[in-house]
Amino acid sequence: MDAAPDAAIRNVGLRLTGPRRVVLEVVRATDSHPTAEVVHRMVRRRLPRVSLGTVYRNLRLLVAEGLVKELPGPHARFDGNTSDHHHFTCLLCGRIVDVDGPLTEPHSRALCSRVAAQGDFSVTHHRIEFYGRCPACRGKSNRGALRGRGRLHQLNRAIIHP
Repeated sequence: MDAAPDAAIRNVGLRLTGPRRVVLEVVRATDSHPTAEVVHRMVRRRLPRVSLGTVYRNLRLLVAEGLVKELPGPHARFDGNTSDHHHFTCLLCGRIVDVDGPLTEPHSRALCSRVAAQGDFSVTHHRIEFYGRCPACRGKSNRGALRGRGRLHQLNRAIIHP
């Protein structure tokens, strides 16, 4: 077993429990940015008796301690990659992909400086989100894109009106 999740949990002062360790391992092991329900299904493969409430409580604790990031939206998604990075969301299938933070530098730093200067703000952090079509959805025929239009409308509404 990987000792890193155990050490990470203990280093932030949390008690190490089986469900907490497995929740952290599950979220860190995937790049799919799962919802709490998906995390619960994956955790139950290893701990069949764990409740959804236990998974939610542990996700909240792990987010509060900076061990996991939460991506806001109509259904919160969770990210085990806590390094500085941004996200691309496919408007057709909903897939979320990490975009390395350095890829957007120095532009995002300059943008933060301009925003701070214009409004006399103290910017502590920022998030840049990219939206469009992933390669798989771009490759689909127009017929497939039309079927996904309901999902597209749903995602656009969630983005514009969170």
